[in-house]
Amino acid sequence: MSDHLTDSAPESPVDRDRVPESGRLSRWSLTMAWWAMFSAMFWLYIAVASAGAVGVPATLAGMAASIATFGVVNLLLSRYAIHTGLSVELLSRRMFGAVGSLLAPALFAATALYYGVFEGSIVAVALQEYFGGDIRLWYLLCTVYMIPVVIGGVAAWLDKLNGILLPFYLVGMVAVVVAATVQQGYPTGWLTATVASGPLPGWLTAYLVYMGVWVLMMYTFDYARLGRRADAGFHGTVTFGWVFYALTFGVNGLVGLYLLGAWDIAGTETGVVEAVVGSLGFAGVLLIIVSQTRINSANFYLASTNLQVFVHRALRLDVPRPVWVVVTAVLAYLLMLTDVLGYLLQALAWQGVLITAWVAIAVVYVLRDRGRIMPRTASGGALAWLISSVAGIVLTVQEVSTTWAQLAPVVTVLLAAGSYVLLTPTDRAPSEPEAAQGPETPQGPETPQGPETSQKPETSQAPEAAPDEAQPV
Repeated sequence: MSDHLTDSAPESPVDRDRVPESGRLSRWSLTMAWWAMFSAMFWLYIAVASAGAVGVPATLAGMAASIATFGVVNLLLSRYAIHTGLSVELLSRRMFGAVGSLLAPALFAATALYYGVFEGSIVAVALQEYFGGDIRLWYLLCTVYMIPVVIGGVAAWLDKLNGILLPFYLVGMVAVVVAATVQQGYPTGWLTATVASGPLPGWLTAYLVYMGVWVLMMYTFDYARLGRRADAGFHGTVTFGWVFYALTFGVNGLVGLYLLGAWDIAGTETGVVEAVVGSLGFAGVLLIIVSQTRINSANFYLASTNLQVFVHRALRLDVPRPVWVVVTAVLAYLLMLTDVLGYLLQALAWQGVLITAWVAIAVVYVLRDRGRIMPRTASGGALAWLISSVAGIVLTVQEVSTTWAQLAPVVTVLLAAGSYVLLTPTDRAPSEPEAAQGPETPQGPETPQGPETSQKPETSQAPEAAPDEAQPV
C-alpha cells in the first residue's frame, strides 16, 4: 500500500466512513499504490494455466473479453466509490443490511489472505529453487518480512520507490523474454498452440478462468474511494480501467505464454517461477521478490483491515490494525504449511461465487443510484445474494454436468442481478431541487447520493444512515 494510502485509511473500524475530500490522494499516489497489483507472477500463471486448458488463441480471445469486462465494470465502480467515498463494507451495508456489514469484510479478508498465501508461496518457491533449504523456513521469512512492510515504516519507503520499481518490473519482464530466447531459441508457433476442445468454446472457458479474479473489483472499490473527484475520469480509465487490465492481463499474459512456449513449463505456479529463475538466475529471484512484495503489501493490508472491521462489527472489539497485521502473517504462515493448492483452489472457487454475486448486485445498485432509484429495504438484497450464491456453489460442486459446473460464475452473475431487481422494490429519490422545496419532501434518513448528484465535500464524520442501513436484516 502507499504510505499516503496507509495514512489516509482509517485505523479504527469506527472511522471507516466516507473519506473526506481533504483526505484523498493525489492522482499519482493512488495510481502507484494500485499499480502494485500489476507486478505479480500470478498474471503469468493464470495465462499459462488457461492455455494449458484451451490453447493459446482461445486464451487470448478470453483475455480480450475479460479486459473489456473489467474495464467497463471498474469504470462504473471506481467512479461511484470516488464520488461517494464509501468502502466495500459501507456499500454492502446499504445493499444487504447488517448481514452485509459482517459477511462482506469477512469474505474480503479471507480472499485477500488466500491471495497473500499464494503470492508469498511464489517468493518462497523462488528462494528455495535458487538457494535450496527447507521450504518451511522460506515460508516463515516471506510472512515475517511483510509485517513491517504493511504496518508502516518500510511501507513508506517501499511505496516511495513504486515509481522506480514499476519500470524495474517491466525491464525485468523484457529481460526474461530475451534470456529465454537466447537460452532456448525462439519458440515457433507459441501464439498458435492449441489443445483438444472441451464442452464449452475455448474463449468462454478462458473468460471463466479470469472471472475467478473478480475480487479485484472489490479491491478497486476500497482503493478508489481515496481518489479525488477531479481525477475520477483518469482513474476510471487508466488507474482502475481498461488501460490497467490491458497491461496486467495482456502484457503479463503474453510473457507467460511466451515462457510456456520457450521452456515448455507446466501450468503451475512453480512452473512460472522455474522459468523466470532459469532465464535470469539470481536476477530472476530479485525480480520475483520485488514483484510479489509489491502486490502482497496490498493483500496483507486489505486482509488485516477487513479482519479488523469484521471483528469490530461481530464482537464490538476495537483492536488496533497493527495487531491484525501480525494475525494475518501468522494465519498466512499456517496456511502455507498445509497443502496450499489442494484447499486454496477449492476455497477460492467457493468464494469466487460469493464475490461474483456481490459484484453483480453492486453494479445494479450503482446503476439504480445514478438514476436516483433506491431500494426500500436491504432484506431483498441479502436474499438475492444468498439465492445466487447457493445456486452458484451447488453448480460448482455437483458432478453430474461439467458444463454447468464451468458455467457457474455466469449463472451466478445473471441470477444475482435478476433476483436483486425482482426482490428489491424501489422508490425514486427526490432530486436536490425537489428536496429543497421543503414540506412536500418527506423528512427522514439521508438518501444515498449518486455520483452525478453528490457534489458536497464529505466530512470525516460518519454519514447518516441510508434508508436501507436503518433496516438491518
